[in-house]
Amino acid sequence: MSPRPFQLHVPDAAIADLRERLARTRFPDEAPGAGWSHGTDLAWMRELVAHWRDRFDWRAQEARLNAFPQFKVALGGIDLHYLHIEGRGPRPMPLLLAHGWPGSVFEFAALIPRLTDPARFGGDAADAFTVIAPSLPGYGLSFTPGQPRFSVEQMADLFATLMTEVLGHARFATQGGDWGASVAARLGFAHPDKTIGVHLNLLPLRRDPAQISGTSAAERQYLREVGVWLGEETGYSGQQATRPQTLAYALTDSPAGLAAWIGEKMRAWSDCHGDVESVFDRDELLANIALYWFTGAIGSSFWPYYARHHGPWPIPDGQSVDVPMGYCEFPAEILRPPRVLAEKTFTDIRRWQVMPRGGHFAAWEQPQALADEIRAFYRPLREA
Repeated sequence: MSPRPFQLHVPDAAIADLRERLARTRFPDEAPGAGWSHGTDLAWMRELVAHWRDRFDWRAQEARLNAFPQFKVALGGIDLHYLHIEGRGPRPMPLLLAHGWPGSVFEFAALIPRLTDPARFGGDAADAFTVIAPSLPGYGLSFTPGQPRFSVEQMADLFATLMTEVLGHARFATQGGDWGASVAARLGFAHPDKTIGVHLNLLPLRRDPAQISGTSAAERQYLREVGVWLGEETGYSGQQATRPQTLAYALTDSPAGLAAWIGEKMRAWSDCHGDVESVFDRDELLANIALYWFTGAIGSSFWPYYARHHGPWPIPDGQSVDVPMGYCEFPAEILRPPRVLAEKTFTDIRRWQVMPRGGHFAAWEQPQALADEIRAFYRPLREA
């Protein structure tokens, strides 16, 4: 379990192949006046594909990622990739930072320096973290064809081993959104002795209306939101959870298809009011999409959906996460459960903040606000 320094370099031939495929894109028809109502808008996709083919500079994005110290380690039958950035402060706290789908470690480019070097951004050096940000198993640079697949429970166990046995941190902080939130919560449940706290920007609670009593106004509002979500927004997860392999053929073969699949979620789940490029510029969008393309990891990234659909909930019924927990509720998050529901799973909620702006991709959309909240939550939990 000896970490090896890593730098990303995609072969020139792979970049040339991508451009050739983009030049041969066969675009579908679109219903008149559909816009985004039926899925990814055709006019926007034509512009995105043209930009990807003719103007996008992968080498610049590659260099942006390579500016962070990166490593790989043989662990759990895979080569696990992670960023490891030492904090600048008197006693940096080790922080496991976990992304989700359809994201990657590119999400954290602006957040990481605000956590590792808070004084540079007007904060207190005493709040510094040493950040360890893995690519989830099966995602991006933690993927090679044919490798084992990992559920949320298995990811949490793997990350506990990474932090304690590989990197030598007896206890560590956690933070996550999307699948990263589920992994962080599972760490707090399964490894409470190692977990200082769990900070989340998405609440990994069941979305089953039968388990929501609806006895309060907040619960009734949440029930309405869940009904809309289940009725209109879950087609992607149904496919990824039941027939992931079939979808993987299309998205592994067509870069335009991959961009449409991911790009639609970036728009739908961010605080962009319908204009995705008001939050993410095209190069940011395409850096993340291109990482999925070059690594061929889109099919394997679906596995947590399949494992969740066919297995138990990561926090078993009747049990709870008892380590300190903090939560940021961003207004454009896909679902925002009320605190009364969260308290059934998380018994020690220390901080609950409603944020003025931002969505599902909080580290990307509001890196300073998220960094401030992570620091504020962990400040009283730091060892004297």
